[in-house]
This record gives sequence, C-alpha cells and structure tokens, in this order.
Amino acid sequence: NTAWAFATSGVAHRELFKTIGDHVSELGILNFFDPRELSITAWAFATSGVSHSELFEKIGNHVVGPGGLGSFKPRDLSNTAWAFATAGVSH
Repeated sequence: NTAWAFATSGVAHRELFKTIGDHVSELGILNFFDPRELSITAWAFATSGVSHSELFEKIGNHVVGPGGLGSFKPRDLSNTAWAFATAGVSH
C-alpha cells in the first residue's frame, strides 16, 4: 500500500494522498478491497495528518454496510476506528 509506505516513512506527500483518496472515493463499491487494505489506508491518512473527508465517508459507509462489519478482523476494525478518531472523523 503506497499510502502506508509514505505514512510509515514520515512523508506526507499531500498531492499523492489526495490522488489516492480521490480515486478510492470515486469507486462505486469497495467490496473488492480486503478489509485490511481499507484499515491500512485509513491509518495512513490519519498518521500522515492528511484529511480526505470523502475517503473516510466511503470507508465508513462500507464498514457499516451489508457484510462490511462482519468481514473485518478485530485488528483491522480497531485500526480503522483509531484512524477515524485520530483524523477527527465521526461516522
């Protein structure tokens, strides 16, 4: 995950994060993403301090949607919740 790599290295390339966030936000559904990938993406944005409300809205809708919550392992769900709290996003 590119966003994870940048967040882990401490580099917040805002234009790159915006492009990633825009792309994921524009997708019709997120069912083809593994829950871990979504949690890592949310974590990367929160860790980098990069705001993207549409991305968090899309991920939040996926988590609470049909089959979303049940597909997340506890670790992935807690990472996602942490990312939302750290980013100051409620859903």
